[in-house]
Amino acid sequence: MKEIRGKQLSLLIKEDDIRRRVKELAREVEVEFRDSQDFLVVGLLKGAFVFMADLIREIDLPLRVDFLWVSSYGQSMESSGNIKIVKDLDTDVEGKDVLLVDDILDTGLTLKEIYDFLLMKNPKRLKTCVFLDKKGRREVEFNADYVGFEVPNRFLVGYGLDWGELGRNLPGVYAVED
Repeated sequence: MKEIRGKQLSLLIKEDDIRRRVKELAREVEVEFRDSQDFLVVGLLKGAFVFMADLIREIDLPLRVDFLWVSSYGQSMESSGNIKIVKDLDTDVEGKDVLLVDDILDTGLTLKEIYDFLLMKNPKRLKTCVFLDKKGRREVEFNADYVGFEVPNRFLVGYGLDWGELGRNLPGVYAVED
C-alpha cells in the first residue's frame, strides 16, 4: 500500500480508467469546439497540468495553451477560501473560445472566481472542464461543463493532485486515510 506524509493511501481511480475517461472527455470537447477559429485551453496550475497535458494530446483540433497559477490550499488539506492569482495569462482571451481546465471542483470558490475573472476578459465562449468533482463540498453554486469523475468527500492525491506538493506523480487517484 502506498503512503504519503505517514498516511496510508487507498486507490480510488485506476490509471486505465483515467486514460479511458480522458479520451471520452476529449471527444466531448471536440464536438463543442469543432467550429472554433481560435481555441485556447487554459489550465489552472499546478494541479491541472497532468490532466490537461493528457487531455490536449487527445483533442484533435488546433488549439493554443496557456496557464493561470492560482493558490488557495497552501500546505493544508482544506481550501483557505482566499484565491490568489500567482501568474496571470500571457494570452489575450478576448474573442477566443476558451476551455478552462482544473483538477478538482471542490467548494467551487476557486473555479467560480476564476471563471468570473476570465469572463471579464470577454472570451467568445467559455467552458469549464474538471478532472474530479466533489459535489458534497460545494459552498457556491457552480457546475463544470465537463467532468471526469464524481468523487466522495475525501482528501485526494495523485494524477496532479497534491498534499503540500507531494503525490502529484502518482498515476492513479488515491484517498488519504485518516
